[in-house]
This record gives sequence, C-alpha cells and structure tokens, in this order.
Amino acid sequence: MQKNLSLLFHQPFSETTLQKKGKLKKSMAIQRGYPKAKSVKPRSPIIIITACIACVALLYLVSSSFSTPTTLQNLVNTPQNRHNLQEKYLYWGGRIDCPGKHCDSCEGLGHQESSLRCALEEALFLGRTFVMPSRMCINPIHNKKGILHQSGDVVSDEGWAGSSCGMDSLYDLDLISNTVPVILDNSKTWHHVLTTSMKLGSRGIAHVQGVSRADLKEKNMYSNLLLINRTASPLSWFMECKDRNNRSSIMLPYSFLPSMAGKKLRDAAEMIKAQLGDYDAIHVRRGDKIKTRKDRYGAERSLHPHLDRDTRAEFMLCRISKWVPPGRTLFIASNERSPGFFSPLGVRYKLAYSSNYSSILDQLVENNYQLFMVERLIMMGAKTFIRTFKEDETDLSLTDDPKKNTKMWQIPVLTKDGTDKC
Repeated sequence: MQKNLSLLFHQPFSETTLQKKGKLKKSMAIQRGYPKAKSVKPRSPIIIITACIACVALLYLVSSSFSTPTTLQNLVNTPQNRHNLQEKYLYWGGRIDCPGKHCDSCEGLGHQESSLRCALEEALFLGRTFVMPSRMCINPIHNKKGILHQSGDVVSDEGWAGSSCGMDSLYDLDLISNTVPVILDNSKTWHHVLTTSMKLGSRGIAHVQGVSRADLKEKNMYSNLLLINRTASPLSWFMECKDRNNRSSIMLPYSFLPSMAGKKLRDAAEMIKAQLGDYDAIHVRRGDKIKTRKDRYGAERSLHPHLDRDTRAEFMLCRISKWVPPGRTLFIASNERSPGFFSPLGVRYKLAYSSNYSSILDQLVENNYQLFMVERLIMMGAKTFIRTFKEDETDLSLTDDPKKNTKMWQIPVLTKDGTDKC
C-alpha cells in the first residue's frame, strides 16, 4: 500500500493535466451471416410457461446482484462506517507531525493535537472526509508512569512500552465523525478509495502543493476530485492554521479533541469524577517549560521567567486563594515528578491525584497520552479550573507569563514581587 501511495503522490498534477480529456477509440461493427434457421415444431404450453418462470427468476437474481455491488458507497454505509462518510477525501500523510520539522522526532500530545485539529478544520472547510493516520507517535519524554505509580516518597521512573498508539485507543472516531467525517488510513474504506482513485486517473487524485484551500473548494478541477493529497508546511504538518489568534476564523474550538476522547477513557473519567464529588482542579505545567540555558556570561535564562516560582506550592497557595475556598477538594494534574512537591497545598485543601485512582486506571491506561486525556476530562468537569497559562481572556491561570514565547530568554524570578499581597 505504501508503494501505491508513493506512485500516486510522486508527481503533482498541473491544471493542464487535470483539464485534459481522454479520447475514445472508435470501434467497427462486424457483420456476420447466419444460416437460415430450420422450422421447428411448436413446444408444449407447459414447457413454455416453465421456461418463462425460470427466466423471470433468473432476471430477478441478476438484477438483485447488480443493485447491491461492492462499491465505495456500499462500503461507506456499512455499520462500522455508520457516521455517513462523504464521497470525497482529504489525505495528509501517515503521521500527525511529519512531514515537517518533526520527522526525526516526536512531539507531545498537545502539539500533535494542534496539527490534527487544523487537519480536521481543513476537511470541514472543504466538505471532505479526513483520512486520519491510524497511529500517533509517543514522545518518550512524555511517557513516564511517574505520578500515577508513585508510592510514598518515591516516584517511578519506569516508562510505558511502545513508541506509538492507535488513534482509536485515544479518540472516539464515530463521535468525531458527527462533526467531521473521518476514516483511518488502515481501513478497508481507504484501500477502496485508493483503488478507485487509480482507476479514475487524473479525475481521481491530485497532489496539490501550494494551492490555497479557497481554490481547492471553489475550482471544479480540484473540488470534483475523489481524493486530494495535501502537502505539508515546512514548519509544521498542516499549513492552514496560520492565525490562531483570530478566533473568528477557528472552526473547531480547542476543547473539541479533548472532548472526543475514547469511550473507555470517558467512562474512567466519569467514575473518578463521581468519587471526587464536588471538586476544583488545577493543571500545573513544569518539566520542559521551566528549563533554562546559560547566556554567554554564564547566567541562567528562561523563556518563562516567572513559571518556576509561580508553580511552587507556597506561591500557588497565594494565587489560588481568591478562587478556591479552604477545605475544597483539589484535583492536581502535573508533569512534576518530585515526590511531595505539592504537599504544602494540603494545609488548606484536600488533595487528589491520578495515583489515588490507580484501581480504575491501571487496567485501562497504556501510555501517558491516555492518562492525560482522562485527566483533562476530569479537569473539564471541575467547578473551578485553573490552568498554568492563560489561553483565553476568561481563563484562570497560575502565571502571567505568556504561553508562547520563542525568543525572549530572561533571567528567572524566584522571589515575591512587591505587589504581592500574600
């Protein structure tokens, strides 16, 4: 199948090629002479009636067989594809973050979901079914069992096995298809699409490098194609989500994919939420976000100069006191691996972690991506949810540092500001 893909997507289709029409070969009628038929005696009426009945039955069987052929449309309408797939398809590639700048590595779940959301938006805009990669790569840095398997003052450094996981183990594809029809690139439907597109030739498929999505939608030479192979931006896998700050241009909200978690993950989150009762939640992003580097004078600098300070328990107590009253149950999701790091919060709140619910999660979770998807659902169900970074004007956050800062390396601030009231 990969060989077929490389053959299909090897050369881009130009407008001239797409507009060419095939020529039909003329055929010559061949007349043949037949000897004059000999006269025959009339058949019995019973034999004639029997023969007629047999012919009718045969015609019915033949018409039935031709009325339900194994076509792409029939394959799409089978029970396993009951999300009513459309007739045209959008293919991006076999990995969420490749091609692009991450082909030799693997990004975390958040970055890959950003790419996936852009792809789904593109398919939604074009009115096409999205051909989703069947697997997502797992970054080993983000695949430690860590806080889920901590015991006392010891945190496990053991990692989950596997460098990738099935998309259908993370997301409910039928649920996604209610908004954007999707199929996996290892499905029978996709194989049938490829076969059909090869038969159709230039009317079936095109490699459309550098074509705007407006042209792909409005120009018949593209919009009538069965399959579009979209090329990647050199900076990231998808190229259409260029202005994420312009909220009016966003077709799918940031909460879309988190709410599309697989049914087993949703069920686990519901069980944990039921045990938590009335609770608040906080997501504490540390780890890679607080890394520093030395400048030419040997001084440590950080892209998020206040983050290390703002995500320490004593500063968090001050920050969240205006939002979370004392005595509340506080669910904490974090990539911090130091044992007891958030224990000081226990003087005011009842603390809860994923590790408190290992009896539910151990039999289900196979990687850290699945764990975080469950944690996200739990945090989404909290009465008050506090993020690490503010992503929207109405968000509550632990720090005022911007989430996206790729240039300004500053000296970390680890002390209180003069304006702090705590």
